Amino acid sequence: MKQRNAKFEIGQVVRHRFFPFRGVIFDVDPEYANTEEWWNAIPEEIRPSKDQPFYHLFAENDENEYVAYVSEQNLASDDSGEPIRHAQVDALFERADDSHYRPRVDYKH
Repeated sequence: MKQRNAKFEIGQVVRHRFFPFRGVIFDVDPEYANTEEWWNAIPEEIRPSKDQPFYHLFAENDENEYVAYVSEQNLASDDSGEPIRHAQVDALFERADDSHYRPRVDYKH
């Protein structure tokens, strides 16, 4: 399997290309690393390839905040400049600019 470099980075604000949500990346898997059950729940006609980076997001839509797991092909940079309201973002990150957050220095793993 060929190795790919991630297009997006931790702290970057991204949006989903097809569904109405956006978020901050907090982790990256170099290829799919979730369950087969989760994979099979994606409709086959829109199921992405497993051999690409997948991103963990502190995500939000107009109604909710949650954690999302999204393939690289389904993400785009979000340059709206709007802050992310997800509570975990403020706990782990501080705003760097309109499209990026940086990890808080005082955060301990």
